[in-house]
Amino acid sequence: MDSARQLLDELMGRNRNLDPEVSKCKKLDWEDPEYCQYYNVRFCPHDLFVNTKADLGQCAKRHDDEAKRLYADEPRTSIRKRQYEDEFLRFCNSMVNEVDRKIQKGRMRLLLMNKNEPPSNQSAQISKQQEQLNILNERIKKLVGEAEEAGHRGDVDQAQGLMKLCDQLKDEKEALLINVESAHWSLEMAQAQEKQMEVCEVCGAFLIVGDAQQRIEDHLTGKQHLGYSRVRKVIEEIYEERHRERSGESDKRRYDDEKRSKYDNGSSSDRRREERYRKSSRDRDDYDRRRDDHSRHRSRGSDWDRERSRDRSHRSKHHRDRRRSRSRSEK
Repeated sequence: MDSARQLLDELMGRNRNLDPEVSKCKKLDWEDPEYCQYYNVRFCPHDLFVNTKADLGQCAKRHDDEAKRLYADEPRTSIRKRQYEDEFLRFCNSMVNEVDRKIQKGRMRLLLMNKNEPPSNQSAQISKQQEQLNILNERIKKLVGEAEEAGHRGDVDQAQGLMKLCDQLKDEKEALLINVESAHWSLEMAQAQEKQMEVCEVCGAFLIVGDAQQRIEDHLTGKQHLGYSRVRKVIEEIYEERHRERSGESDKRRYDDEKRSKYDNGSSSDRRREERYRKSSRDRDDYDRRRDDHSRHRSRGSDWDRERSRDRSHRSKHHRDRRRSRSRSEK
């Protein structure tokens, strides 16, 4: 169902079940709990170990590229973004700590296997026990034949005595078989220990020293090895980024402190020079401000003068026209 849902989301969009008007108004939010926060930060660890011994199962949340892009566009100083990153680091560190414990147990196991060395005459002892088994088998077979012959002759007591002796030999045979099997198991362990083993420092798997190159490459390109290698690498990258951020902030703080201390510990002449510069800057700003106000007032006064002269000329023209019309009427 999850794969079918993902396929439908790719074909028809994530809002395929909503009303068209509602889907247009709905805005994607990367802080929505339905989205996988690990996938938004870097990657989801559940996708690294599929079908391996370290399989974490299928992720219960959605992996959305658009939400991941919005998370990346969020400023680095965002508190929510830092919380997501801290949670991702906590989960990855727990995985790395678990595999480190596995590596330590593997090393202890190899040390114990190297201490329990088998005796040198173990193969000779196995061959001797095998000869004893062959002798017992022949004796048991011979006694069974003699007991059958005694039974055919009608000598029941002799037949019963032979069968009792045969049972005792069978018990000895079973005990000897147990010893032979344990000796064989010890010999196989000894032969296995002849091949020097080592533990992979990345994923904790057992490797044979000097193994074939193809098998070594298969291990290095396997999902489990690549997955743990990626987890370790991304932890180092995040810690390096945070270290660079802290060092940048400390450098800026140190520069400000040095500048402040240099001014505080400077000579009186330096302070006087700094004060004169600040005073001259303030005087210059005041002069510029007064000049701007004066020019603004002058421009405003010139506009008023132009308006007044325009009104005066207008009135004089009006009076002339009235005088002319009055003289015409009198004539």
